[in-house]
Amino acid sequence: MSDLFSPFQRLGLKLLNHQFCRTLLIVSMLFLTSSCASWLQPTLQQDIVEIQAGEYKLDKDHAVLLFKINHMGFSSYVGRLNAFDVSLNFDPNNIENSSIEAVIDMRSIDVNNPDFAVTLRGKAWLDTENFPQAVFRSVSVEKIDNEQLRVQGELTFLGVTKAVTMNAKLNGAANNPLTRIYTLGFAANLRFNRADFGLKKFIPIVGDEVEIEIHSEFQRQ
Repeated sequence: MSDLFSPFQRLGLKLLNHQFCRTLLIVSMLFLTSSCASWLQPTLQQDIVEIQAGEYKLDKDHAVLLFKINHMGFSSYVGRLNAFDVSLNFDPNNIENSSIEAVIDMRSIDVNNPDFAVTLRGKAWLDTENFPQAVFRSVSVEKIDNEQLRVQGELTFLGVTKAVTMNAKLNGAANNPLTRIYTLGFAANLRFNRADFGLKKFIPIVGDEVEIEIHSEFQRQ
């Protein structure tokens, strides 16, 4: 039988067989990967009343805090605050007993221009030497619907404390199959006028209203 094929033909058959096996292996790995990914995806509870009550701590590896401010009407100038912590006491059945506190390190401001970030930390803007932190503390928590909460609170910024409102949306909660910890996800935002806190520089060229946007995961303690 081997005489029917030249050495080059036999080599071609070997390469074809090798390529077939390699393709089969790749397809099998993709199938297994897809199956594992589906298996790891938790079934989220997305109704506030179904969430487990208790104390929650921010998972800092899965949290981001953004700020947005109008720039001359052309665009929203977007930056981050990289160091912050949030504690959450959550009672879904008596939502008014829930509370939240966020502490933000203003020195961690991060924009797409490192030199400007240094300027923002300076006395003319955030004055982080004298006011290194901003703090939000809830005063009341109200359930709007199965996914939405309204949090009335106080924001202390640049040494001034003012009432603000934060709106939060439940993304869902479940046992995280990787960490085996019950995890809760929220997206939240609040708006305030910086002039109310004494920061009036370059208004209206740079907008007065500041929007804060938070995306976060919390782990039940």
